This record gives sequence, C-alpha cells and structure tokens, in this order.
Amino acid sequence: MAKNSSLTLETKPAPERRAHPELPIYPEKERLLRTATYIFSAVVLILVFVMREVTLEVDWNVNFLPAVNATLNGLTAVALLFSLYFVKQGEYVKHRNANATALGLSVLFLLCYVAYHFTTPEVLYGDADQNGVLSEAERLAVSGSRPWYLVILISHITLAGILLPFILLTTVRALAGKWTLHRRMARWVWPLWLYVAITGPVVYLMLRSYYP
Repeated sequence: MAKNSSLTLETKPAPERRAHPELPIYPEKERLLRTATYIFSAVVLILVFVMREVTLEVDWNVNFLPAVNATLNGLTAVALLFSLYFVKQGEYVKHRNANATALGLSVLFLLCYVAYHFTTPEVLYGDADQNGVLSEAERLAVSGSRPWYLVILISHITLAGILLPFILLTTVRALAGKWTLHRRMARWVWPLWLYVAITGPVVYLMLRSYYP
C-alpha cells in the first residue's frame, strides 16, 4: 500500500504574547530595585524615629509645610482614584502614569514631612495656647473628639510606616513584569494607601487651629 504522499508540516508554536506589551518591563533590574526598596525603607524608618528626638535650628519659617503636606496627601488620593479607574477601563499606560504620580507625590510629601518635623516641635491636639503642654482644661475641652483624633492619627502613622516597602515592592513587581504578583499585592496595598492619603488631610484639618 502506497504511503500517503502528503506531508504533515511541523509548525513552530507561535511565541506567547506578553501581557501588557504597551508597558516596558525591566526584569533584569528587579533584584537591584528590591535592594533599593529595602535600603530606602530602612533609611526612612530611621529618620522617622530620629526626627522625634532631634530638632534642627533653621533660619527660615516652615510653618507652611503642614498645609503643603495635606495638599500632597490629597493629590495622592486623587491620583490613586484615577489609577483605579484607568485599570478598570483597561487603560494600563494611564494606570501606570497615575500610580507614578501618586508615588512621586508621596515621596515629595515624605521629604516635606521629615523637613518639618526635624525643625518644628510636635503640635498637640487641643493645645490652645500652643505651649507644647496640654493642661487639664485643654484636655477637658477636647475630651469628646480627642479619642477620634488619636484613632485616626495612630492608624494613619502606623499604616504609613508599614506600607512604604509594600508600595515600593508592588511597583517593583510591575516594573519586572510580574503582573499576577503585582495584582495580588495591589488588591490590599491600594485601599490602605488610599486610606493613608485621605486621613493625612483629615489629621491636618483637626490640628489646623493648633498650629502656630
């Protein structure tokens, strides 16, 4: 019996299409970026502890910085909301740009925050005479609202400190093209980051009448 003369042509499988080809990725730099994340987070943590113990004398007035910090936090929240909107619409380049904006605003906030607290004594909620000490009368005057202020403040500061390396690592995973891991982290990093960004202006508004 004659063999079938038709030959089955072997075709090479088509190369797998990379997810989000419109976004540049840098997998070869992931290790460097992760190392930079850990170093940067450690430096920030050290600065936050040191600035509570050290006050630097400067020749210029930095009393405008709390309002700047609140504005930067508010703009960060707006950028994060745009980030969510764009990713839901599948507009990943705009999503990336919104996240980059939020990250840049957060870094700028961090610089202003450290500069302010290194040069200015801590402002106390309820300190009406701005002498740095809460009298019994001042405590009594804010006894109803102070617990709420402390809850917001403590949650804001705690989450801001804990979140920083996770925000950066979520970004690193996107830059490395690890989209599944990026999405997995972003599902809980994003809402917590938004909470921190929103509560920053809330804390400022509650403290505003006590700033010098």
